[in-house]
Amino acid sequence: MSDQTLQPSQRGDGPADAGDTGYSKSLKARHINMIAIGGAIGTGLFLGAGGRLAQAGPSLAIAYAVCGLFAFFVVRSLGELILHRPSSGSFVSYAREFMGEKGAYTAGWMHFLNWSTTGIADITAIALYVHYWSAFTPIPQWVLALIALAIVLTLNLVSVKLFGELEFWFAIIKVAALVLFMVIGIFLLVTQHPIDGNFPGPQLITDHRGIFPAGVIPLVLLMQGVVFAYASVELVGVAAGETENPAKIMPKAINSIMWRIGVFYVGSVVLLAMLMPWDGYSKGESPFVTVLSHIGVPYAGDVMNLVVLTAAMSSLNSGLYSTGRILRSMSMAGSAPKFTAVMNKNSVPYGGILLTSAVCVTGVGLNYLVPAEAFEIVLNFASIGILATWGVIVVCHLLFVRKAQRGEVTRPGYRLPFSPFTEIVTLAFLASVVILMAFDEIGRITLMALPLIIIALVIGWFRVRKQIDTSVLEKADA
Repeated sequence: MSDQTLQPSQRGDGPADAGDTGYSKSLKARHINMIAIGGAIGTGLFLGAGGRLAQAGPSLAIAYAVCGLFAFFVVRSLGELILHRPSSGSFVSYAREFMGEKGAYTAGWMHFLNWSTTGIADITAIALYVHYWSAFTPIPQWVLALIALAIVLTLNLVSVKLFGELEFWFAIIKVAALVLFMVIGIFLLVTQHPIDGNFPGPQLITDHRGIFPAGVIPLVLLMQGVVFAYASVELVGVAAGETENPAKIMPKAINSIMWRIGVFYVGSVVLLAMLMPWDGYSKGESPFVTVLSHIGVPYAGDVMNLVVLTAAMSSLNSGLYSTGRILRSMSMAGSAPKFTAVMNKNSVPYGGILLTSAVCVTGVGLNYLVPAEAFEIVLNFASIGILATWGVIVVCHLLFVRKAQRGEVTRPGYRLPFSPFTEIVTLAFLASVVILMAFDEIGRITLMALPLIIIALVIGWFRVRKQIDTSVLEKADA
């Protein structure tokens, strides 16, 4: 690769990454803000909270708060790196700078593993949600999954601006649904409107064995599932490379994640626990639908099904977007196929997006062969990918801080507080999540797959190491 492809950094004192050339700066502040909030709100809340409430009771709010805090530490670490040097390669580019090409290779392919398998889960979920309506029941699940993939793929290939608009409106729908429910819930609480013979209030917590009705153990074991509710927060870092003014926009967007987690996750769980007894919720139904149906709200199930369908479409859209950019950054260094570096006339790296979509097509096959098990099978692999991605982000930040202490780089004013203590505690938390997987049947399957993933990464590295171009990243002009 020639030196002409290496552009000096216009921001910060970090090196320039050749993978950042060619992108349009089409994402506005409103897009970034909604990508940030959309990444923090997904089906983990809309659907998963019901079963978790039934398992751990009101203590679920503590689990969401703890996992949300560490998710914020991860994205705050990423935020400081973004202000050091915005990059569409995001954590892969930062891993290249602070961990070397092996780190970038590992981070990139683990991210690809996460989002390609999450994409399979998303199209499976979309098909299941569409089957909720009887008009679509005759259509096979695999056909609906293929249609969903084709629609989102087509829209993603058009332009980054269209991606931003889609995420903006997807997030608006999710936030509007949550706000509307919380307004209704607070109204029921204030007016003491009975629900199933129970009057709403804190007494529904105290009279049903308190905050820890099943003890502390269920709360601890839930952590490894709850952490994946926040599995998209890091996507805001990828979007930074296509933003006009990241130094101004990113801190505001990232800081807002913390209070949104507090309001939407912790607040809604506390509200749910005060509206109905915790054992009145179930795994098979959204807790919001449970409450609304018990007070006779018509079409509550249909509305919430539309919301979770939107959440799944948003996740698939984000996954295709991020893997396209990450794979291009890797391809420019030689650690991903050459075609994934190719862009179309609208500055969209369509090669990487098509590769991710190709993996998702195998998910269509899973939906055909084992429609009942397809969702759980792929989530096993996605969980490992997200933990690895978060771990790399935190390690990169730790190495960045150490470089700053040696005077080699300058930390921006926007910083992760209490470093390096925060990074060490966060890494310990992520490691504990891996350990907790061993206590769960699905988690054990995930851990058994881990050696195979490591073997695949090692084999892949030995195949690409001779073609690695170390000049992709070099020090920017002073």
